Amino acid sequence: MIDLSDLILHMPFTENTFCEALQQKSAAKTLEAYGKCFTNIQREVCTVILKGRRWMELSMEEQRAYVMRLLDALEVTDRDKRLKVARAILYLAQGVFDECDTETDVLYWSRHNVFLLYDMGIFTALLELLSMEIDNNQACSSAVRKPAISLADSTELRVLLSIMYLMVETIRVEMEGDSPERKAAREAFKTDGWLLTMNAPHFPMKKVLLLLWKTILFTLGGFEELQEMKVRMRELLNLPPLPEDSIKVVRNMRAASPPASAMELIEQQQQQKRGRRSRRPLVKQDSLDTYNERDPFKNDDARDEEDDPEDVDSGIEGEVDPLDRDVIIQPPPPPPPLRPPTERVSFPKGLPWAPKVREKDIEHFLETISDQFSSAPTSKAKTDSINILADVLPEEMPITVLQSMKLGIDVNRHKEIIVKAISALLLLLLKHFKLNHIYQFEYVAQHLVFANCIPLILKFFNQNIMSYISAKNSICALDYPHCVVHEMPELTAESLEAGDSNQFCWRNLFSCINLLRILNKITKWKHSRTMMLVVFKSAPILKRALKVKQAMMQLYVLKLLKIQTKYLGRQWRKSNMKTMSAIYQKVRHRLNDDWAYGNDIDARPWDFQAEECALRECIEKFNTRRYDKNQNTEFTPVDNCLQSVLGQRVDLPEDFHYSYEMWLEREVFSQPIQWEGLLQAQ
Repeated sequence: MIDLSDLILHMPFTENTFCEALQQKSAAKTLEAYGKCFTNIQREVCTVILKGRRWMELSMEEQRAYVMRLLDALEVTDRDKRLKVARAILYLAQGVFDECDTETDVLYWSRHNVFLLYDMGIFTALLELLSMEIDNNQACSSAVRKPAISLADSTELRVLLSIMYLMVETIRVEMEGDSPERKAAREAFKTDGWLLTMNAPHFPMKKVLLLLWKTILFTLGGFEELQEMKVRMRELLNLPPLPEDSIKVVRNMRAASPPASAMELIEQQQQQKRGRRSRRPLVKQDSLDTYNERDPFKNDDARDEEDDPEDVDSGIEGEVDPLDRDVIIQPPPPPPPLRPPTERVSFPKGLPWAPKVREKDIEHFLETISDQFSSAPTSKAKTDSINILADVLPEEMPITVLQSMKLGIDVNRHKEIIVKAISALLLLLLKHFKLNHIYQFEYVAQHLVFANCIPLILKFFNQNIMSYISAKNSICALDYPHCVVHEMPELTAESLEAGDSNQFCWRNLFSCINLLRILNKITKWKHSRTMMLVVFKSAPILKRALKVKQAMMQLYVLKLLKIQTKYLGRQWRKSNMKTMSAIYQKVRHRLNDDWAYGNDIDARPWDFQAEECALRECIEKFNTRRYDKNQNTEFTPVDNCLQSVLGQRVDLPEDFHYSYEMWLEREVFSQPIQWEGLLQAQ
């Protein structure tokens, strides 16, 4: 299936052909007014493209002629006319949904039109327009001067990026019924190099990240292509084949029940003392845990669980809860004998005098301790240096409760998509770099470490992860193409609060797994980075992530716990035996793998700067040898390309130009060439 959900979901707040016009119409304050605006603008765009005719009724030659007219109109100097033509192209790429009756028809015509647009050279024209927008310093400076950047500052950029995303994602996905012409177009499109640099404040970062992710996924290949490349590379290097595919093995694994938290153990102990029967809710659960009946947005597990004991009753699935057995309820003990009332002496809490510590001294002390103990930051949001909401906030803020709720849902969904795109993009690049050359992987990984990637990921997981996994930041009635084919129902505040019927969000689960895999890749076999996990107190944060009953996510959490177990101390290992058992059952082990024991050699003091500097020195030597222009001739690779050699610039002496004809006569024309000898040498 083509992944269009993250780009063209929720029509009133995203980048489709009609959304900007809807937001600019002040009269469209209700859903009924939205529907009227949809119909009017549909007719307007259809009139511009087809002059009253239906797109489906045109022949292939007529469709190509109309696309050619649009391509010529993209070169006009008038910005408004150019934007109108770009919207018409976007309408074609979205499947001319005004003429379709079903969602299947919309997807069919979208695929048909995308291949037609690529064949007519629309993508190249879009690249040129996008380059013009990137170099538009006036728009950038005007956006910087504004107090708040909104959708109106990136209208043309969003339309162009939406068309490009639709074309990349549609051409990338291969269907069974694709013709040989479409397969050839896919291979030709894959070899085109057209990445651009976009870093202005008014750029729609969500669309930029999605387009970049899908581009790399298309050109370099996904995880399945990576596995095939690994097999081929090992065959070329005469290495033994891979024993298994890790992803396929994880898909067949069964999720383990998470260890009980300290609060649940305390409740059990209290119930045992009272002699009551109860069942613990975490012994047997569904495919994914639903969040607790308590407030889902309250991080009630944010306490430090490093020393929380895991009772023998809180173990892996399949064990019988002792609370399920028959319990003999004893009669209550007799009340204690009454004592004569005595005067209770109250002692003051703390010292009897007021402290003489200034607030400035306390702040200085906290800053010093924070710097000394390189710990995981809190989940409190801070001021963002990049305006990630530039392509989601409307020019006029909502004035009703319903509009505010819809905007709030779309903002949360917007952030989730950005996390998904960034995590998938980084993981894909790390895996491809590692397969290509280990120092390319180490170069990117070290940049991530220096950019505080480790504490940032831990900060992400230092939240109520069950609430994040089960978030419902979507409105089914506004999903594309459902919203343009079916009648739009009346939305109320109650329906928006209810959300959809899914118990969890696959997008957020995908992001969490990607971030855990990134953290595994940059810390694996690195002693100093593993000690960073210990110093940042990642163990209780990762333990809380085990509450998500999904096998792949649990596997990478257990891997991160395994590499730091020997540094957490004997008391932690004794108190977390169920986690230790899960590591034994789920994670791959090596010969003489003493991960569960703290050896003196492995527990030595660590020097982060020394290890990272040594690695950086090796990386710089590799980059100098491979990519530096002024490199040593000893390591210069041999250029076997004839066109490249002939195109090189050679410095010749000044007198050579005067004696060139004499040299040519002496060295070339006067010398006999033994053609037969050359043929025999071949």
